Amino acid sequence: MNKIENINLLPDTEPDSGDYTGEDGLLYCGKCRKPKEAYFPEGKTLFGLDRHPAECDCQRAQRIEREAAEQQRRHLDTVENLKRRGFSDTAMRDWTFENDNGRNPQTAVARFYAEHWDTMQAENIGYLFWGGVGTGKSYLAGCIANALMENEIPVRMTNFAAILNDFAASFEGRNEYISRLCRYPLLILDDFGMERGTEYGLEQVYSVIDSRYRSRRPLIVTTNLTLQQIQNPPDTAHARIYDRLLEMCAPVRFTGGNFRRETAQAKLERLKNLMNE
Repeated sequence: MNKIENINLLPDTEPDSGDYTGEDGLLYCGKCRKPKEAYFPEGKTLFGLDRHPAECDCQRAQRIEREAAEQQRRHLDTVENLKRRGFSDTAMRDWTFENDNGRNPQTAVARFYAEHWDTMQAENIGYLFWGGVGTGKSYLAGCIANALMENEIPVRMTNFAAILNDFAASFEGRNEYISRLCRYPLLILDDFGMERGTEYGLEQVYSVIDSRYRSRRPLIVTTNLTLQQIQNPPDTAHARIYDRLLEMCAPVRFTGGNFRRETAQAKLERLKNLMNE
């Protein structure tokens, strides 16, 4: 270098309380007894100095702790951003395996998907959660979404009612909106089959599912429709949609009780107890 101005390459090595100078002339840490300085190779100097700062064990531990705290902060910020953008309802943030009561027979199937995500993604494997109302289909789909987002994997969980509303209210084109949905590594469509069965609505449903199919990215769908209804569509419009779903998603039947009804009954019993008290 021809010229160096206003550059301080060496951090401050002022001794802390208890630090001392060793027999080799270097500054040592008074706590861990390791050097805070090191000599340059013989004959080498920098700015007239024959030594440079070095990390003692205490300083190294403090640096690692700071870096870990900063990494954790960045991770939490990333997860918060993913959940803010990925869920259409903030209540879905609480749909986690940790909060699960363990009574749903299909919990293991949902856990398997999250734990083997790399394989599911590589082989484009999705789930079709079907069964009666209140059997926990949406909850376990949300558990998968939360587990993946905790690992910084973007997921979008929404439903076709919200998608159709977005089509009507969005300033961007429909194709761009669908392309954005397809960019998510995992898309979850909740309450499939509850949307209006108009010709326009069915066409938009097919566009989203077919675009997802062509993007070769996995899809999870929850529905109150029976597998027999899906395998025997009433018309050509539904057949196009259902065929795509069955090709992309492995059917998983939910056979548990109605957890919503149980929750409502538990609240009623609690209210009675409070009134009696």
